[in-house]
Amino acid sequence: MATAHVNGVTIGYDDEGPAGAPGAPGPPVLVLVHGHPFDRSMWTPQRRAFAATHRVITPDLRGYGESTVAPGTTPLGTFAEDIAALLDHLGVGEFALGGLSMGGQIVMECYRRFSGRVTGLLLADTFPAAETPEGKAHRNAMADRLLAEGMRGYADEVLDKMAAPYNPVAAAHVHRMMLAAPPEGAAAALRGRAERPDYRDLLTRVTVPSLVVVGRDDTYTPVADAEAMHAALPDSALRVVESAAHLPNLERPAEFDAAVGAWLDRVASSTGTAGLS
Repeated sequence: MATAHVNGVTIGYDDEGPAGAPGAPGPPVLVLVHGHPFDRSMWTPQRRAFAATHRVITPDLRGYGESTVAPGTTPLGTFAEDIAALLDHLGVGEFALGGLSMGGQIVMECYRRFSGRVTGLLLADTFPAAETPEGKAHRNAMADRLLAEGMRGYADEVLDKMAAPYNPVAAAHVHRMMLAAPPEGAAAALRGRAERPDYRDLLTRVTVPSLVVVGRDDTYTPVADAEAMHAALPDSALRVVESAAHLPNLERPAEFDAAVGAWLDRVASSTGTAGLS
């Protein structure tokens, strides 16, 4: 784990992958953005799977993990600017970008702000619509609750929707992440997420290879949401992961990674780059 002071905060991150030959272009870069209320450890299976061929960068969002806890409200645009600043700090120009749940919405915001740097989009268990009035009220009420009660009650209540109970190892990891999340950071993200823009029109204008993934048993972002994103994106593939809920990357990593690997091959073909072998 490393840290960087960027955009006014300290960001914890992992940066793994093969070293390029002296004077030659480095390996292609894959950046993965975690969801709420998790941390970068949710991408451990993917770091292990792709660090042989790609430089894999997985940051902790501000308010989570080893990054600065920022109370108040954290808009998705702030998360996006943190990611851009971290990649500037690391000397990364272009990169394939993926995110799950809230992380997927941050990925969409990144594409809205600096699409010229993004070579491919991975959208997992997420949705592009703006929040409804009822959703805004719910997220703000939940933020108040987390500040008043801490994370345990919420974590216990939503665990079976995050990772299905028939995936106990993944569920245990998910529960640990939720309990470790700072309530102030999680609440700030909820308040910012409540005010997010609508990304549905943006998806129709994406020009890079995209992948939409969803767990078959995800009730937060059902398969119908994934199908709608797939239909909107001009160049996308859709993968429904069986026997998984909201975190198929942890619940069924082999199936998830197979889809991601095929997507990265498409990204390489479109950019004229390839992973190291």
